[in-house]
Amino acid sequence: MAAFITTAGLGLLFSILGIVNMTGNISSLHWYHRQRVTEENRKPFGKLVGLGTLIVGVALIVFGALFFIFEKTQSNVFVIIGTVELIAGIVIGLAVNFYAMMKYNKGIF
Repeated sequence: MAAFITTAGLGLLFSILGIVNMTGNISSLHWYHRQRVTEENRKPFGKLVGLGTLIVGVALIVFGALFFIFEKTQSNVFVIIGTVELIAGIVIGLAVNFYAMMKYNKGIF
């Protein structure tokens, strides 16, 4: 139960940060990214970075739910599906974030 609460809580935090970034508020990002993005690109940059962060957050929540089901049923299929889903969500979310950084920052550093 503790693993579910921790994973779902972390996923909820990531999801909230993603939604905040999607509104154009990029204050939670590293100062380098805030400084390098022009004023007219803040909104689209925030939307893309927020979308990537939201994808990772939702993947964590779904993984936590599947792990909770595994704890109740002891069926390993839920862990396998959850692990594949979590890895895919993290890879896709990071790819969206890196794409936004490359497009609007001209680099990740």
